Amino acid sequence: MFRDRWLIALVAIAAAFILVAEDAHARAGGGFTAGSRGMGTFSTPPATPTAPTAAPIQRSITQPDSAAPIGQPGVRPGLFGGGLFGGLAGGFLAAGLFGLLFGQGLFGGMAGFASIIGLLFQVALLVIVARMIFAWWQRRNGPVPSYAAAAPAAQHSFGAFGGPFGGAQASPARERLAIAKSDYDAFERLLGEIQGAYSAEDLSALRATVTPEMLSYFSEQLAGNASRGLINRVSEVKLLKGDLAEAWREGMTDYATVAMNFALTDCMVERASGRTVDGGEQSELTELWTFMRADGGSWLLSAIQQT
Repeated sequence: MFRDRWLIALVAIAAAFILVAEDAHARAGGGFTAGSRGMGTFSTPPATPTAPTAAPIQRSITQPDSAAPIGQPGVRPGLFGGGLFGGLAGGFLAAGLFGLLFGQGLFGGMAGFASIIGLLFQVALLVIVARMIFAWWQRRNGPVPSYAAAAPAAQHSFGAFGGPFGGAQASPARERLAIAKSDYDAFERLLGEIQGAYSAEDLSALRATVTPEMLSYFSEQLAGNASRGLINRVSEVKLLKGDLAEAWREGMTDYATVAMNFALTDCMVERASGRTVDGGEQSELTELWTFMRADGGSWLLSAIQQT
């Protein structure tokens, strides 16, 4: 039994290195461009004063053959291939390995498997469930037409968020969505809550503020940090300025992409000793965050894009 647990731990460490991108960045989502923006996943958000440019989505569960205009980049395949498994399956496995490394059992709270066969069986179950969820999602939303232009943002200027700007004409499949001050307040609050939960390695708190896809990517990052014996500490998060790139509705789901310029202090800390090994200075960053809200629920982070 003891030897089996050591073997599983070694597999966990190896898998974490494979799942996590080679370039290690601090903070939640630091350095990556991934997630889903509904029909806008593979189109570039309109330029804003805060973010004149945006990197294209590199990793997403959205299928490029049904959501991307011709000539746009596709999904980057990972350990589980492209599309659905590149995000959900790989990330949920990383979340389980993260818990296993610290004695929480595979997938946090469940008893650890006694053999590699058990681990593989668990992964197989994840694949089956993921396929069922994806099939349900396709039936619910129907075929997604491609498009080349996005809806302009509603004209608002609240708090730290900037004023209006021009945009392209709306696609018939996407309805223009008005964003209120309460929505801007929610975006600013989520910026701090997500960074705080990531710093605390609190998957439960992250689950309440991000989509399952984004949770899988953050879990990969945390698993990678854990495998190297490090913790990413993030503090003093403050939104400096921001503006709305676009906001739209697809069926019963609302989307809003906002450009945010914010300050924070982040560092990599050695887990065993608490010694800071990298970072620690205040830095200023600009990213585009996309939030989604289904059936009138709460806003959840669904994508991050670098500028």
